[in-house]
Amino acid sequence: MSATPELNARPAEGGGIGAGWARIRAWSEAERAAGAVCVAGALALLAWAARLWPEWSRNPDLSHGFLAVPAVALLWFRAREDAPASRGLGPALQTALVLAATLGLGGAALLAAVYATAFGWTASPTLFLASAAVAAALTLAALLAAGRAVRWIAPGWPALVLPAVVLLSAPLPPGTYSRLTLGLQSGITVGVVETLRLFGVAAMRSGNVINLGTTSVGVEEACSGVRSLVSCVLAGLVLSALLLRSPWRRALLVGLAAPLALATNFARSLALTLLARGGVDIVGFWHDALGYAVLVVTAGLLAALAFFLEETPVRPVARAGGPAGNSWKPASVLALAALALAFVWVGQLLARTQFGAPTASTPPDLARLVPAAAEGWTVTTRTDLGRFAGILRTDHLLERSYSKPGADGRLVQLTVYTAWWPAGASSVSEVATHTPEACWPGAGWTLLPEGTARRGLRLTDGRIADEAEQRSFVGNGYPQHVWFWHVVDGAPLGPFEPKSWRQQLRLFFERGIRRDEPQVFARLSSNREWAEIAGEPLVGEAIAGLARLGVPLRTPGVAEVSVAPK
Repeated sequence: MSATPELNARPAEGGGIGAGWARIRAWSEAERAAGAVCVAGALALLAWAARLWPEWSRNPDLSHGFLAVPAVALLWFRAREDAPASRGLGPALQTALVLAATLGLGGAALLAAVYATAFGWTASPTLFLASAAVAAALTLAALLAAGRAVRWIAPGWPALVLPAVVLLSAPLPPGTYSRLTLGLQSGITVGVVETLRLFGVAAMRSGNVINLGTTSVGVEEACSGVRSLVSCVLAGLVLSALLLRSPWRRALLVGLAAPLALATNFARSLALTLLARGGVDIVGFWHDALGYAVLVVTAGLLAALAFFLEETPVRPVARAGGPAGNSWKPASVLALAALALAFVWVGQLLARTQFGAPTASTPPDLARLVPAAAEGWTVTTRTDLGRFAGILRTDHLLERSYSKPGADGRLVQLTVYTAWWPAGASSVSEVATHTPEACWPGAGWTLLPEGTARRGLRLTDGRIADEAEQRSFVGNGYPQHVWFWHVVDGAPLGPFEPKSWRQQLRLFFERGIRRDEPQVFARLSSNREWAEIAGEPLVGEAIAGLARLGVPLRTPGVAEVSVAPK
């Protein structure tokens, strides 16, 4: 069999820019098409890295993202090493795979643009879907570069890991992240409590809080192990592609990555709990020091295992492929068209969906709207809400709690919480994701399905606070009934499930790209049912104050009295 043209019809190898340009000019049509797709994929990767850089800097769970671009480059060169011994992808298989990647690129780019339009480019679902689109673009580039008519890289494990690096360096969608962290938090809490009991240490669990008698330790999201889990899995994938060739060795390394990360994080949580029991202040130095130590130890163990499993490299032997003919054209044309359409689609929407600065406006005086005193009630105003300002994108926050003995001898408790955002400060979706059912379970509360409803709250004087979302929780046997409103531009937002992508898309189609709405989140919570507190003057006064923030309050037969601040 004679050698293929691409193996013997090359200009003499030489150095310098001139020689490199001569080689490029000698490219076949297939190589030029592959080169165009590879350049587009590289540009998409760099733009993606620039967009994710602030997220990697802000979110410790994604700090491994700084190594994403170098990892992609190393994987590409690793795939090039195997190219001489590869026959490349055949035309039929290549076209089928390119079609699948094209559909993935189109779907991810479409959804990313929709989410960006609805919720902004900083929202986690948007960033994840944009990352999926970039991963699909890299896949298209790898498929054309691995074709039989080009054979720049070998189709194999290193090429498959390329898109995985991008996806694992992106923020997870909120619903997925919440489920993962809650599951890990619960598992860590249960594991630590049972281990302590096994060694005779008295410990009790209350949600994600470990009670040790003299002190308590809370297992927060940062302690769930998400950071080490994702980083370790990504490291396992990259190391398996760079150092190993045997499929079973690769499977062993990748399969051990997650258990290793979970085990080391469990050891950290156990150590912090024991330190706290011994009277050591674990906030600050010990918490952070052990966190970084876990990452270093986990990465070191995984790297040591990878080098232990490493095989003696075998120099690939060049092999000639069959004539390429025109079989490359369907896949190349499809890939180029998909990338061009994706760039045009996303670029058009990018110009329309940028968040502006918050609109200058006079914020409402929340402290005046929520009763500061009430006859017979003990009043407590929370003073540490400022630490949530960065997450919530507002510092206009207030929470007041009221308590008194009830007629039945049991405590009556009521809490009023309010938050206000000027127009442009946050997207509707971001505010909607901070509902009680999304946040409270992480603090040990269990949502009761039978307590979920949407209703009007009737006061004993006849007034009705309409469209209240109701949720009921229980934590360590203590009930908590919650009623809340998310008011957007003076009108309550309809029912919204923050963990449902269907609900998020529904919100997009209902609200479009509006960004100029001030927003309010108002919440009442009590350990008593509504019927037991509806007649309290304090409740009526609190509802009247919330009505001035946009909560709909009406008297049957009389016009609505709510006045939302603009």
